[in-house]
Amino acid sequence: MAAADKIMTFKLTVKTIAQHHGLHATFMPKPIFGIAGSGMHTKMSLYKDGKNAFADPDGELGLSQTAYHFIAGILAHIKGMSAITNPLVNSYKRLVPGYEAPCYIAWSAQNRSALVRIPSARGNGTRVELRCPDPACNPYLALAVCLAAGLDGIERNLAAPAPINDNIYDMSERTRKRRGISSLPGNLIEAIGELKKDPLILDTLGPHVCAAYIEGKEREWDAYRTSVSNWEIERYITMF
Repeated sequence: MAAADKIMTFKLTVKTIAQHHGLHATFMPKPIFGIAGSGMHTKMSLYKDGKNAFADPDGELGLSQTAYHFIAGILAHIKGMSAITNPLVNSYKRLVPGYEAPCYIAWSAQNRSALVRIPSARGNGTRVELRCPDPACNPYLALAVCLAAGLDGIERNLAAPAPINDNIYDMSERTRKRRGISSLPGNLIEAIGELKKDPLILDTLGPHVCAAYIEGKEREWDAYRTSVSNWEIERYITMF
């Protein structure tokens, strides 16, 4: 709750200062074509008895089994979480190959482009970084589903897949499939479909929030898919 409060305070402060200078500060995920969008990389640590539960100096990569289970939980639920962590039609124009944002479901302690990245700090600084969320999300909901997914991995002792240290963007689709690397939802309506199929995420949000959220996002998608954009006008109106 405190972390989500700070995110909201930061966004309000930035927008207010910008307005005082005659500017507008946007947290739109992909405001400009052709360059990387705006992410909200989310770094998470768990502490038990005053110690970082993700740290194990004797473990492989300096990570504890708790950390591996947490990573596995995030990866297991990330498709269902996407409608929360990436809530706009525009969010999925950021999550495409060729830019800095991740679109393939994998983790690594070496590959900076992985969906789940383990920063180099160890000891009390050991943390898991989820790189797909964007700043348009509701941080109260986004942080709740991140925590729920990770804790589910711990409670069920889920095994994390092998880390992917190669450049996933350079892999062929066949290679990604062979190595078990799937993709995030490609658009908002796919993400909503994945949300509907994930009981843990639905339960975390609660029936009232889920019903209202899904209804609103389906209306948003319908409005988007039936609108005619300037891109379509410029490309097609003189061609046909």
